Amino acid sequence: MKAFIYNQYGPPEVLQLKEVEKPTPKNNEVLIKIYAATVNRTDCGVLWGKPFIIRFFTGLSKPKMPTTGTDFAGVIEAVGKDVKSFKIGDKVLGFDDSGIGSHAEYITFPEHKAIIIIPDSITYEQAAASAEGAHYAYNFINKVNIKAGDNVMLNGATGAIGSAALQMLKAMDVRVTATCRAQHINVIKSLGADKVIDYEKEDFTKDNEKYHFVFDAVGKSTFGKCKPLLHRGGIYISSELGPGNQNPFLALITPLLGGKKVKFPIPFDPKKSLNIIKNLLEQGKFKPVIDDKKFAFEQVPEAFRYAASAQKLGNVVITIAKR
Repeated sequence: MKAFIYNQYGPPEVLQLKEVEKPTPKNNEVLIKIYAATVNRTDCGVLWGKPFIIRFFTGLSKPKMPTTGTDFAGVIEAVGKDVKSFKIGDKVLGFDDSGIGSHAEYITFPEHKAIIIIPDSITYEQAAASAEGAHYAYNFINKVNIKAGDNVMLNGATGAIGSAALQMLKAMDVRVTATCRAQHINVIKSLGADKVIDYEKEDFTKDNEKYHFVFDAVGKSTFGKCKPLLHRGGIYISSELGPGNQNPFLALITPLLGGKKVKFPIPFDPKKSLNIIKNLLEQGKFKPVIDDKKFAFEQVPEAFRYAASAQKLGNVVITIAKR
């Protein structure tokens, strides 16, 4: 089988498409023929080894896993003798943000990890685009007590995280102000945004409304800049550590001070996230946003460059095998 291999952290040029041995599932694993995957923000961090903290999970000096990829959608071709939950022919979606080597034609994956059956109405491409960004979006929302009617500022609504968070918030009957570029305003309105700010023309931190929560899905703001937007007791959450790696520290300190707070959305339990996302897909309350620019398997390095260019809309999908 073919897989993209890299032996050192670096830009997409370190990736090489090579012929490697097809894996054999262990007793508790399934063998999956991969039809689609994504190149996402986590993948870019794993490829470059940045921020450095990611290397504590992926390997300090060089990658522990030789193949990139954190999510997949495909079909089970073989099962280990102890597998109970899946069978040959099942269409499945899986995710692990520490890396699973899914930029390949086949992978094996443990039954107990984050793998679920794909809903019947969902394509492989849609399934793959429903994992990473939606998992992180859910782990924004589950860190706070959001009520129907709350007012939320969502910075970066066009990314994989932001577009998923917008739909999840609207499913909770929350009022959302979202930021995006002018060319994406119609898309963001179609996802349910109540108010849209073109961040290239207007500084969202100067908005005259007050919000119960500010969610920065792209990590481009700071608590200091967003603090005036918040009601007393309001909460700021960012998808990044912050320019001075301050957000985890602020998440520890601000609750002790009273008033406005920072929470840091450490994501846990991706299997629970996938089951929540599956329910939303089946109810028609979530549809992953997929960029118009599509990539074939051989174009994985190009997909990495595009995903890192800050030009994408939603998810960057790779079609690994054709049906």
